[in-house]
Amino acid sequence: MAVPMMWFSKKAVYALQALTAMARDNRGKPRQVQELAENQGIPVKFLEQILLGLKRQGILHSKRGVGGGYQLARTADHIGLVEVLEAVDGPFHGPEFPPAAARGLTEFFSELNHELRERLEQTTIADILAREVGSESLSFEI
Repeated sequence: MAVPMMWFSKKAVYALQALTAMARDNRGKPRQVQELAENQGIPVKFLEQILLGLKRQGILHSKRGVGGGYQLARTADHIGLVEVLEAVDGPFHGPEFPPAAARGLTEFFSELNHELRERLEQTTIADILAREVGSESLSFEI
C-alpha cells in the first residue's frame, strides 16, 4: 500500500509555474514553448504536453506560425489554482486512508483536504503574482 501524500504532481507544479510566468510577463503576445521552457527550467516536450492540456481546458489560447505560441485565455485574476490543478491532474483530492486507519487520522486528513481545496479555490494566478510584488517591495536598511 502506498503512503498517502499531499504533494502535487510535477506536471501540476510546472503548469502553475508556466502560467505564473506568462501572467508576470503579460506582453499581450504569445509565448513560445521553447523560450518559456528554458526560462522556467522545464523540459520542452513535457511543457508542450502541459500547455496543450491547458489549452483544451480553455485556460490558454494558441497561435500558430511566426510570432505564435501560447497566451492566457483569461486574465490572471480569473484563473484559479484548483482549476489549473484539475486541468492537468483530474479531480483534486488529497490522501485517503484505508478503512483500517485510525478514525482520528482519517478525520484529520479529511478536514485538511477540505481546507486545502477551499484555499486553492479562492486563490488565483493573480494572487500568486501579488505575493511576488509584496515580497519585492520589502526593504531593510541599517
